[in-house]
Amino acid sequence: MASRRLLLVGEGNFSFAAALSETLDASTSLTATCLQRRADLAQDPVAQKNLQRLRERGTRIHFGVDCTQLADAFDLHDREFDRICFNFPHCGRKTGVARNRELLAKFFQSCADVLTDEGEVHVALCRGQGGTPADNPTREWHNSWQVVAMAALGGFILSDVHPFSCEAMPGYKCTGYRSQDKSFHVEGALNHIFTRSLPFEGSQPRTFRIRLGDQWFSFPEPEALAGKLNRGFLEASSCHPIKTINEKLIAELGKAFPLIRLKCSFPLLPQGGTNVLTSWNCDILSDAFWIKLLEDNSNSESLTGGTTQEMEDFLVSLSEFSLPKNLERNGKEEAHEGIYGQAKVCLRPSLLVHAQAVIERPDFLPGSLHILSGPVFRKCLVLPFTMPVFHETLFILGFNQNLKDGCLQSLLDQLKGILDSLLTKTFLEGSKLSSSVECVFQPNGKDYMINVKSHNFGPDCAKDLTIGSVTSTTSIIHKNQCFVFVCMNLDLLAMLVWGISDWRILWTFDNRFLKNFVPGKIEPFKSYCIYPPCYVHDISFWLDEKKGFDELEFHTVARAVSQDTVISIQSLSRFQHPKTKQVSLCYRLTYQTCDKALTQQQVASMQFQFRKEIQQRLHVTPR
Repeated sequence: MASRRLLLVGEGNFSFAAALSETLDASTSLTATCLQRRADLAQDPVAQKNLQRLRERGTRIHFGVDCTQLADAFDLHDREFDRICFNFPHCGRKTGVARNRELLAKFFQSCADVLTDEGEVHVALCRGQGGTPADNPTREWHNSWQVVAMAALGGFILSDVHPFSCEAMPGYKCTGYRSQDKSFHVEGALNHIFTRSLPFEGSQPRTFRIRLGDQWFSFPEPEALAGKLNRGFLEASSCHPIKTINEKLIAELGKAFPLIRLKCSFPLLPQGGTNVLTSWNCDILSDAFWIKLLEDNSNSESLTGGTTQEMEDFLVSLSEFSLPKNLERNGKEEAHEGIYGQAKVCLRPSLLVHAQAVIERPDFLPGSLHILSGPVFRKCLVLPFTMPVFHETLFILGFNQNLKDGCLQSLLDQLKGILDSLLTKTFLEGSKLSSSVECVFQPNGKDYMINVKSHNFGPDCAKDLTIGSVTSTTSIIHKNQCFVFVCMNLDLLAMLVWGISDWRILWTFDNRFLKNFVPGKIEPFKSYCIYPPCYVHDISFWLDEKKGFDELEFHTVARAVSQDTVISIQSLSRFQHPKTKQVSLCYRLTYQTCDKALTQQQVASMQFQFRKEIQQRLHVTPR
């Protein structure tokens, strides 16, 4: 059994250390510390008795340890603790919340110097002090100790909260209330468990190299998609829940239809290549991410983002592209200019852009379900269940026009049954949380939206979400044939199945995320980052009458600058100056992360940068 090292700070009479020492096995070493000097406790009989018990058990004891300067109390080789506990911290006497917040902030910053990478920090607080929803009652944020915000200053996130039980530690007596030999009010007290966050670094857009035909090109990663290109969630080696749900969906449909899985490896569409689109899917380009490809004859070392080998591994799925059949050049010597070189291209906004090419292949098999899966990208407003990138699966079924109604209904029934099965599960004994699936006609009267009313985020949290669409069309090449296209948003489906409330967690780089998912089992997702603090900033600006205002681009800039930490953009007011007739808009931005420590100072910096960016990109004048 691996040994563990526990550190207790802020011990008063050492009664907690003495009680805890009796519960530990031989593989755990305990170090107990207090702020007082040894002489200060010489006249305290309770403390002396507890110290004697600790010495008999081999506990290391340190006096005069400042919990805000822990690195100074231990030698360099002696700073790796697996758990640090601080019970009922307090500055002493009748101090306000501001000074106690400062104590917590400095304590967490100090813990970062002496805690192992996977270690925990336990902080017990009296009822209401923490300021999280776990407190009952919950204090107003400004009147609490804001423990999660203070922990963020040290790079920590809150991972769990549970009641603090004095009864579990016989003999423990918490003292020091207002610097007196009096106990704190521990009824309703909570133990807060913090873990390290991944560093919140300013992500620089990476440069990608891709090979198209026999020519190499490069392009910068769109800022709003930083960290989201080339993640490989659907690859064979992946154990990501998005792949799991995709394979389950395909396997179930395979029981009713013959399957043909197609490789989907071309996410770029040239501006001049819109002949891959038809009248029923061309509108999806309106919200696309457009980029410019530049001819690149350099080697990988000249690119940002890593060494040669790292870049090659990183770009594997992008560097295997080939020109689609309907975009191949007529002659081998024809230049790329006008098709790719120096041209604007977009990241595909939907797999439907490939549908026409699939059904017009001479070897297309009616009656078989043709399947494409891959990531898609589109600009969108900042809303809880809208995402600028997600994984999509496209099912294509062709059949004789005379059988259209029956085949279409059969496919819809199969799909509805599979989704109902996936989205209905028992989380808690005697409490069934479920979802209902329905196919609703779109306004054109012939296509469908696949809607889900789900309770899988909790019994008091019902959500109505559109997770897919069903479209039909005909083909010039395959006469008398009708084709149905079913698009499924795999990210939303995975969120519904596992009860994941924030889509951003699907894209985390934190390894703890994947540890939630056991092969062969579907259990509710338990976040390792709970009650992250929210920071609210307002912004107002004058519009340029000649330029107008693009709200979608406003949201996209907010995503980019905040690194997807803006979770809400609310329009507060619109004002028109009575004399100049100039229009001013005011918005409220709410910042919050789902997997990292985020500080108020970092958010202030983002807000400042956001003001600069909208002035440059949207031609507005911040007020």
